[in-house]
Amino acid sequence: MTLFLFVVLVLDVRAGLVETWFRLGSDRMAGMASYPSIEPYDSGQLDVGDGHSIYWETVGSREGTPAVWLHGGPGGGSAPGHRRHFDPSRYRAVIFDQRGCGRSRPLASDPDADLSTNTTDHLVRDLERLRIHLGIDRWVVVGVSWGVTLGLVYAERHPERVLGMAFAAVGAGRWQTMQWITRDMGRIFPREWDHFAELVPEAERGGDLAAAYARLLASPDPALREEASRRWCEWEDTHVSLAPGHRPDVSVADPAWQQVFARLVTHYWGHRSFLADNEVMANLHRISHIPAVLIHGRYDVSGPLDTAWELHKAWPASRLVVLDDAGHFTGSMGRELTAAIDSLSCVETSS
Repeated sequence: MTLFLFVVLVLDVRAGLVETWFRLGSDRMAGMASYPSIEPYDSGQLDVGDGHSIYWETVGSREGTPAVWLHGGPGGGSAPGHRRHFDPSRYRAVIFDQRGCGRSRPLASDPDADLSTNTTDHLVRDLERLRIHLGIDRWVVVGVSWGVTLGLVYAERHPERVLGMAFAAVGAGRWQTMQWITRDMGRIFPREWDHFAELVPEAERGGDLAAAYARLLASPDPALREEASRRWCEWEDTHVSLAPGHRPDVSVADPAWQQVFARLVTHYWGHRSFLADNEVMANLHRISHIPAVLIHGRYDVSGPLDTAWELHKAWPASRLVVLDDAGHFTGSMGRELTAAIDSLSCVETSS
């Protein structure tokens, strides 16, 4: 372990934050990955401006096909288990924490955190800064959940930098999906939705619930912030899957992690992910030639399959894998994502 990482761990263990981040990331996706645990051969903090620095690490072969992992959330952070999706003999994999979460600084939960400098545009620019910093020309882009939206936007703006894409739990940053999750899902889980919505002032319950929660999470009252983050995470665990045996995890996470996660999700959703409505679909022609594997769970009630299907139909170079044992995560999704990444490892020499 590097001295830097040791210091970060010591500082954050006081709140249990890093431990929780690692557990969540490993349990949800990486437990079913194919490759053994691996340690980074390099890591660091990159100053990306606006007072932000992002944590990054590289694993695998220095001479391997470059790839980058985009975690979910926004605000979910990366985990050691995510490294295991990449064949260390074939990939030079870059794992990093997006602005405001994980081991990047400052955290979104900090009282003085400036969220105006945490937008989709900022994250796309951070990706380019990281690519240039690491001396990478082109890379395979891998994303999960929110990381899919971020990966699609990045690829559409920088198609010349993308070798291929592997995406699991597919979303496209659509406003209708955010409304589906925060409001329409109440028809499926009415009791749980009432508990979720009742914290919002009555006059705001008919409006944008993500934006309303973002205001609660920016309250000067720490007790209100903690309660809002807890209820948001309870609702996340309610709607994320209809798969039998689904096990909640964000609602039992460390409160410090919950506050970072909930604040970033509501910040982005309250601003419609800082994207024009249907922006990803409108610009899909820019990447239609780039090979991609889209993986989605049939039990994913929070992100219905229609988005992945529409992307696949409009994307000639894509392949869609529908899993009958998975919701937004779990089931065979981890294994399928690893297989998809494996299939793209030689794309550099054939493109």
